[in-house]
Amino acid sequence: MKKLFVIFMLIPFIGFSQLTKDVLFVGNSYTYGNNLPDLIKQIALSFGDTLIHDSSTPGGANFNAHSTNAQTIAKINQQQWDYVVLQAQSQEPSFSPGQVASQTYPYAETLVDMIENNFSCTEPMFFMTWGRKYGDQQNCQFYPPICTYNGMQQRLRESYLEMAFNDSASCAPVGMAWKKSKALDSTLNLYTADNSHPNIYGSYLAACTFYSSIFKKSSVGSTYWPSAIDSATAYSLQQIASSTVLDSLATWNIFNADFTYNQIGDSVNFYNLSSNYEQVHWDFGDGSFSQDENPTHTYTTNGNYTVEIFALTNGGCLLDTFTVNISVNLSTAIDDMNVQNKAVVKILDVLGREVIPKTNQTLFYHFNDGTTEKRIIIE
Repeated sequence: MKKLFVIFMLIPFIGFSQLTKDVLFVGNSYTYGNNLPDLIKQIALSFGDTLIHDSSTPGGANFNAHSTNAQTIAKINQQQWDYVVLQAQSQEPSFSPGQVASQTYPYAETLVDMIENNFSCTEPMFFMTWGRKYGDQQNCQFYPPICTYNGMQQRLRESYLEMAFNDSASCAPVGMAWKKSKALDSTLNLYTADNSHPNIYGSYLAACTFYSSIFKKSSVGSTYWPSAIDSATAYSLQQIASSTVLDSLATWNIFNADFTYNQIGDSVNFYNLSSNYEQVHWDFGDGSFSQDENPTHTYTTNGNYTVEIFALTNGGCLLDTFTVNISVNLSTAIDDMNVQNKAVVKILDVLGREVIPKTNQTLFYHFNDGTTEKRIIIE
């Protein structure tokens, strides 16, 4: 499991490759079919990125089997991976919460611990798979929620995200990209004849999703797609995969630095939106710094300031940054004493819950002078 740390003196020297990733895929036929790792590699190459990969994918293997599989263990320990992707047996995570908690989660945690014991900088990434086309008819009688595609997909989503958050790991939301594709174009079949395994369309959609999950870049515009797929369909699948991942990085617990802010004159409240991180460091651009989660900073000089957040994870091995430019004009900040002293106390949504600022949502700003303002930030 990840542990907290204090390592800010190393920030100038920490970094990770932007273009080359070493990835081990641990799974079964869902990963093996259509050579999914190579599809991801080809998409990466089309953007000048490099994916170096290996796999352990015995048919039907679940996390329990992988936790004692000599080949899987040897491959985990063979080098210092950037990512190790973990894909469970396709039905198992969709079973009842109690059954998954006892039969799946413990072995997922065993594999994550094994990965981190080999190299603490490796990021485990769970492969959220897709529901079967007509649900799990084999186990439907034992657990009715999985009798349909939607019910099975919902349980897969819940289980994979719970594993990701419990084990401080990322999640590649392939199953949710499939769901979006099915909703947008129900005529595009992603399955083979068994209504379970992926055909080339399904595997290409999975590959685009993985590219965005691993490299945090859009796959839209990739010049690579298998010959069986036409260009228009390839472009559509690229769009679906990229938006599924990149519009919701925090949802999938993918390591990412991000923040928003609320400025009143010379005083700025910062709100950390980073995901799957262990510690953050703020540079306010005026020679001031902070290690608080959600700091407030007051500027003393007019100017344009570049504010940067540094998010760190995996014991400080991984660093991500995000910057925003802020303009400060002290003359407008002190037009009168009321404006100068006015500061946000809390922000509530329409249900009265305290929240951080979000776009396209009605929010109520409560100030220290007792006033309240209704605001909608349009993106």
